[in-house]
Amino acid sequence: LDTKNTIVDMKTIYRGSVNSAVVRIAEVQRLPVALQCVGMIMLHNHPSGDPTPSPEDVRITERVRESAELLDIALLDHLIIGRNGFVSLKLWFL
Repeated sequence: LDTKNTIVDMKTIYRGSVNSAVVRIAEVQRLPVALQCVGMIMLHNHPSGDPTPSPEDVRITERVRESAELLDIALLDHLIIGRNGFVSLKLWFL
């Protein structure tokens, strides 16, 4: 996102299996740094259809937020998409 929270680019970083994805924080931060973004929003889906965050979802969100903060990039939200809705992790880490 740019300074007006306009989407600059969207990119798929990882494709996981049915129940997991290994996430390397440097890969998540590569595009926002390269494009000189001031903000970012993460999102992923849960193939089960249940958007309830797993402990790993919360842990990754916190690690990405901390690393983004060091790079002067704001993690504005992490959305988890399910079959009939979504969950925002914004309130979990702000």
